[in-house]
Amino acid sequence: MNRKKLNIARKKIDNVDKKIFHLIKKRTIIVNQMLRLKENKKQIIDKKRVNEILNRIKRKSISNKIDPNITSQIWKSMIWAYIKYQKKNFKKK
Repeated sequence: MNRKKLNIARKKIDNVDKKIFHLIKKRTIIVNQMLRLKENKKQIIDKKRVNEILNRIKRKSISNKIDPNITSQIWKSMIWAYIKYQKKNFKKK
C-alpha cells in the first residue's frame, strides 16, 4: 500500500465532505422554510414525492455509472432523517 497516495486520496475525500456539509446546511435551511409552510403533520411525508426523488436518483445514478444502491441508500437516509427532524420540530399553528 502506498501511504502517500492513500493520504492524498483521504484529503480529497475530506474536501468533498466539507462541500457536502455545506450543502446539507443549505438543505436544512430550506427544510426549515418548508416546515413553517406546513399546516399539519400529515403534510410532512409526501410518499409520491419521495418515490419521484428516489426514481430520479436511480435513473441519474445509472446514467452516470454510479451504483444506484449506494445513492438510493444515501438519499433514503437523508429523506427519513429530515422527516424525523420535521416531525420533531413541527409547531402547531
